Amino acid sequence: MSIESFIAGVGMTPFARMKHRSFESIGQEAVRKALEDAGLERSAVDEVFCGSALTGRSMGQRVLRDMGMTGIPITNVENACSSSSTALREACTAIAAGRCETALVLGIDQLSRLGGGTIPQVESDFDPNLGMVMPALYAMRARRYLHERGATPRHLAQVAVKAHAAGKLNPYAQYRNEVTLEEVLQSRMVADPLTLLMCCPTGDGAAAAIVTTRARAAQTGKRLVRVAASALQSGAYKTGFRDMVHSELTERTARLAYQAAGLGPNDVDVIELHDAFASAELMYYESLGLCEPGAAVALLESGKTSLGGSQVVNPSGGLLCRGHPVGATGIAQICEAVWQLRGQAQDRQVQGARVALTHCTGGGVAGLDHGSCAINILVAA
Repeated sequence: MSIESFIAGVGMTPFARMKHRSFESIGQEAVRKALEDAGLERSAVDEVFCGSALTGRSMGQRVLRDMGMTGIPITNVENACSSSSTALREACTAIAAGRCETALVLGIDQLSRLGGGTIPQVESDFDPNLGMVMPALYAMRARRYLHERGATPRHLAQVAVKAHAAGKLNPYAQYRNEVTLEEVLQSRMVADPLTLLMCCPTGDGAAAAIVTTRARAAQTGKRLVRVAASALQSGAYKTGFRDMVHSELTERTARLAYQAAGLGPNDVDVIELHDAFASAELMYYESLGLCEPGAAVALLESGKTSLGGSQVVNPSGGLLCRGHPVGATGIAQICEAVWQLRGQAQDRQVQGARVALTHCTGGGVAGLDHGSCAINILVAA
């Protein structure tokens, strides 16, 4: 029988543009907060998994060197936007195998080092060479989604308004302001139909989680949070026609996660999903099984997925407001899920939350829906 994995502590930095800070200091802040939350000394960590996509090599070693946490196994994980979500999966695998008792998972990126603009793609991939940067890809999918689902840009603006209403309450969010539908619609056009406020910002930040056994997690005195499922899949290569309004990759990964957890979409109270662009939230409502295909707009307008609803999506403000330092996003989602399940989310608390799902997908690869998708399901034990 495999050993269950629990999240004993979490911590993160506020997400922002922090060119004045070193990435080492950003990562160290998140690590210290997670260890303090877990009530553990640095020496208690047996193994480290660091997810980072764009900042540099040997990130785990560089962050932990000055904390006296080297000389132990440190695995650096790159998997695009799913980097730190994938690192969490590896930590859970190490716990389940009995290879270690306590693992640190760190997610970090400092995108301000890139100088701005869209996230660079791999030059050898022919899609980027034809101009298929991420805003263009999502805009193309958004236009098809609006056409097939009978939705309008106003519905995309509603997603952004919802995100800002939640992000305003999150002290870690990059944007903490409310916006109106008109402000979203009238903001600068990035890639039709996506305006600036329908797109997530780039920025810097780090998030960390302590993964351990039930016995050690119980010693924290905090509500136990169990990792009920950690599923990872890659996009399937396909030439020719592709359904642009449906994410087969997310649906496939979600099916595996629900099966592993012994739960279904209706059992989930809190969802942190990958809303890199407003249109993605509507598409992922359907792919995650929160509603039937074509019913995402109705679900959004019902208020069920907003703060105060019965199945809240992105109470953190999501990528649209919390921000998206690519490698840090997966564990930032885990931080929010843990706070929600412990009842520590303050003004954005989802009342009675017992099951949380996090969803991270990304990596533009020609011929694939996305490069990877990681879905984690956490349960208050």
